[in-house]
Amino acid sequence: MVTKTAAIAAFITLAAASTASACGADSDCKIGDRHYRIYMPAGHDGTQKIGAIVFTHGYKGTAKGAMNNSNLTGLADELGVALIATKSAKNDWSIPGAPSSETDPNVDELAYYDAMRADVATKFPIDDTQLMLTGFSAGAMMVWNLACHRSEDYAGFVPMSGTFWQPEPLTCDTPPASVIHIHGTTDKIVPLEGRKVLDTHQGSVSGVLAMYSAYGDFADTGATKLGGLACETKANATGDILDFCTFDGGHSFKAEYLKSAWTHLGAKGKL
Repeated sequence: MVTKTAAIAAFITLAAASTASACGADSDCKIGDRHYRIYMPAGHDGTQKIGAIVFTHGYKGTAKGAMNNSNLTGLADELGVALIATKSAKNDWSIPGAPSSETDPNVDELAYYDAMRADVATKFPIDDTQLMLTGFSAGAMMVWNLACHRSEDYAGFVPMSGTFWQPEPLTCDTPPASVIHIHGTTDKIVPLEGRKVLDTHQGSVSGVLAMYSAYGDFADTGATKLGGLACETKANATGDILDFCTFDGGHSFKAEYLKSAWTHLGAKGKL
């Protein structure tokens, strides 16, 4: 079995084999045959360590596409944080249960995220204790997998309009984390109850939240509003939160939702 440390080393070795070059919002940061992109907020002095929003694209998305979203880069400017955009190896993220025709079972996405964090730490002034991981649609499915298997690497997880593929996990293997799940009430692409897609099936949001609630020993703390989101909230004894936030609408998201999530995690002492 390949350990997390060995997987990171393999990625870094591949990256070191090629000539190092500058990278950022307009060019790929290479790690082996994979890459990510990063945007530093306007006015940053190039040395002060800052937090970051790590954005995980949806089906057929790209890191370049995320960087071309002025709402996301504008949010980074407003919050004074970096925006890191990751990229799947195939059209979709190669995670358990994902459609076989769009993924590669030989791809280790967890190792890719490990390598991305290690590479960012060597090249940019990023505070790795202030990373908020988010993603939309298929990207949110990747976020849920990281919440389950890499919870200690991020201050909070914000999956939007996506959950695990079936069969949903019965438990996780890293400590419970703070999760804010965001979803449109009339989403037909990833309905709250899930739907069949090619040779697989999307998981149920309520089922996944129930699993994670039990796993993290979360208890109800009432209802609240986060900007335009209506949230059912939970917390556990260690101060982690599990919020289920909805909006009236379909398969979409707004940068303001991420602003609300970042602010909320900060208020809870996570950022």
